[in-house]
Amino acid sequence: MYETYIKINGTGKYLYRAVDKQGQAVDFLLTAKRDAAAARRFSKKAMRHNTVPDKVTMDRSSANQAALEQLNKEREVPITIRQVKYLDNIVEQDRRAIKRITRPMIGFKSFRAARDPGRH
Repeated sequence: MYETYIKINGTGKYLYRAVDKQGQAVDFLLTAKRDAAAARRFSKKAMRHNTVPDKVTMDRSSANQAALEQLNKEREVPITIRQVKYLDNIVEQDRRAIKRITRPMIGFKSFRAARDPGRH
């Protein structure tokens, strides 16, 4: 699970993405803000449309950690949160692919045009 900054019509937005162990996109969410509320909304959306994970590996984002800790309080079986630098290689590789697609375009021209490049 991670978020990355992309430009849409000259303004910065955040693309939240979750990938599985094989690097396949599980879910995504495009938001205007990078905060715990957006991370929580994304986590709930991803879990609603897919299976609930046993473990989540993420970067050092405090917003993502706060969102998952808040979700864990509501659950009987908590999700293990891992924020280890070397365990998120699949996440980092996915982020590079997104940046490789969006960088030459200098961002998207509209919010609607910014669909998930990993899903076709």
